[in-house]
Amino acid sequence: MKILKQPIAVLDAPSNLGLRPPRPGKAPGVIGLAGALRAAGIIKGLNALEGGRVAPLPYNPNRDPQTGLLNVESIRRYSLNLAYEIQNLIHYNRFPVVLGGDCSILVGNMLALKQLGHYGLFFIDGHTDFRTPANTTTGGAAGMDLALVTGRGPDALTNILNLKPLVQDRDVVAFGFRDVEDPNVDAYRDIFQTDIVLYGLNIIREIGLEETVARSIAKLKENGVKGFWIHLDADVLNDEIMPAVDSPQIGGMSYAELIQLLRILLSSGMAVGMEITIFDPDLDTDGNIARAFTRAIISAFTGRA
Repeated sequence: MKILKQPIAVLDAPSNLGLRPPRPGKAPGVIGLAGALRAAGIIKGLNALEGGRVAPLPYNPNRDPQTGLLNVESIRRYSLNLAYEIQNLIHYNRFPVVLGGDCSILVGNMLALKQLGHYGLFFIDGHTDFRTPANTTTGGAAGMDLALVTGRGPDALTNILNLKPLVQDRDVVAFGFRDVEDPNVDAYRDIFQTDIVLYGLNIIREIGLEETVARSIAKLKENGVKGFWIHLDADVLNDEIMPAVDSPQIGGMSYAELIQLLRILLSSGMAVGMEITIFDPDLDTDGNIARAFTRAIISAFTGRA
């Protein structure tokens, strides 16, 4: 069963600039995500075209003294490079599947879409990623990517090419998070004061996955977006099947839930591309997690079991 009309193009974006070092002297291992999923057969499984590679920039473990963030100028440069490649793929009627990388690659992908028109964002993540320089504990842009693309944070990352915000709050759906238990006290509570559509994992299961996705897509259509970008963070999955992430949490989606979710989004006719982030192959010594994750993604795109 073919779900997408246009050809898929896989683009590597192996950036780890938005994460803190896992330990002194060690750079974050998410830079190997693309290689691991390729080795697990994602190109053949998706029958995908080669979409190229945005070369990584050097990692610096020290925070910028002005913003308190890691690798600010490098993330800005990387975002510009990535946006250029995404625009080219969309121009040639390709569906980009971007293999990150940490979540800071969202800035480049949404920068590309902002230049192409009015687009939304379907943000599938175990975290709300709504930290700011004022409350970050790590200095990592990967923990504030949703805040950044909606215009919150330093201009170096929020106002690239004077296009702030890269996506309007009302055109964002945050889906599957489980980091906010009490919006009145948690560090991410600011997101509840926005127009972002919020569906935490507990609410999704209470209402039903199909219904919550249908409501989300209807809202984006109502807002008049031309389409939406899919952000997929591996940590949305249950920690028992996806422990190879930098900030694991108890619980999460099953592979069956993720496959169903992605199939609905891809079948909607509104998805224009997708990024995959945070899976760390350094924490997957035998490659089994990469293979299972890759099989799930292929299943979602192809309709095969």
